[in-house]
Amino acid sequence: MGGHELFGEELPELLTVSEGASEPFGGPITGSFDLASPADQERVRQLADAVLARGAPPYAPGDPSGPLDARIAMHLAESKAVVQRLDWDGTLAVVFAMWGEQRRLRPRSDSNPAGEDALHTKLDQLAWLFEGSRTQWLVYPVDDGDPDDSAVVAIERAAEHREGGRVSVLRLTDEVPTDTGPLASLGHVDDSRKGGAIVWGAATAVDEGCDAVVLTDADNSVNLAQIGLLLGPFRDGHEVVVGDRKHPDSVLVKAEARWGPGIVVLRHMQRMVGRALFASGLRDTQAAFKLYGRAVLDDILRAPATFGFAFDSDWLYAALAGGHSIRRVPFAFVDSFAESASITQGPMTTWESLLRGLVDAARARGVDHDEEMASVIDDFAVAEILDHVVQRVPPELESVADDQLGDRGLMTPARLREWLDGVPRRSPERTTPFLS
Repeated sequence: MGGHELFGEELPELLTVSEGASEPFGGPITGSFDLASPADQERVRQLADAVLARGAPPYAPGDPSGPLDARIAMHLAESKAVVQRLDWDGTLAVVFAMWGEQRRLRPRSDSNPAGEDALHTKLDQLAWLFEGSRTQWLVYPVDDGDPDDSAVVAIERAAEHREGGRVSVLRLTDEVPTDTGPLASLGHVDDSRKGGAIVWGAATAVDEGCDAVVLTDADNSVNLAQIGLLLGPFRDGHEVVVGDRKHPDSVLVKAEARWGPGIVVLRHMQRMVGRALFASGLRDTQAAFKLYGRAVLDDILRAPATFGFAFDSDWLYAALAGGHSIRRVPFAFVDSFAESASITQGPMTTWESLLRGLVDAARARGVDHDEEMASVIDDFAVAEILDHVVQRVPPELESVADDQLGDRGLMTPARLREWLDGVPRRSPERTTPFLS
């Protein structure tokens, strides 16, 4: 499924909905969606149920003018239709890392304004999706060495939910250091930047008999009731299925300018080194909505090349190197950024880990990459330097379309090195807040 195909190639007549004024499916379409609101979460599921009952989507696929809640509901409806059609009797694991998640795991309140009740929300979404299905599902939240012990909160919240018995909370500190298994090269839990937790969660799920693993984030950015969108291609033979926020049928609510204008420099570096991935059509390697089958996980977990934020690229490199089929699908993504680890751990620390990990993975997996640009990353991808770089743009990358970044003809590694040598190292004047 490259796009939305639930309703056939010719969509039935679409309904025109005035925001907040109509209830064509037994519930209001307001045009808004608050990911931290239990009422809004329930409302989009009700809309999805109504879409399934009527057999007509409330808005055209990919229409950015459509009401946000209606467009999200369409993704949920297609997902549930796939699950009902497949009636797969396998076991699925959902794995996510936790670092500084103690507030988002709890409900929002006056004393906890960043709350999302994230674990309960995920369990509600999964219970709705798989109701009546033979599919077994489990959830593995993994504490990535969080000094505030997100694991304690996750255990507490799981115990208070009717589906809490499906949750196995793990701590990376219980496994690292170790001389065996996929974490043998991770010397200390502090050396993990999300990747170590994801590796441990996936390895545990495989050891416990799961047939496929879905990777997501701890927050509510991705509605897990969309997992059917991943399961369909997986059951059709694609061993890796990747959510693509840049797909024309995706719903994306995200502040693209969050990092600063110089983010184009970092993406140019990323895509030139990661050309094997981007040349395959994978434009969104970091989206927290991916499914990996058991066979490809065996290849990935044999020897992870990085435990940093670039683990996504490492896993995709391993899949390509192993000849595994990868499929991209559209989905809905509504960003949650107030408590992001890239704020609490440092914004450019994230990109330092991402770029260096990408180089490590490309070299370790032996995949095609631009070694000259990799050398630039070796010399300049340090958080203190990137903090300055991200606030300015070289002339060669001004007004360049996103899909052109990574083209050597725009700015060669040698020219970029020359420009980086001239970037001032004084304290930058930030024009954009650093958010995840």
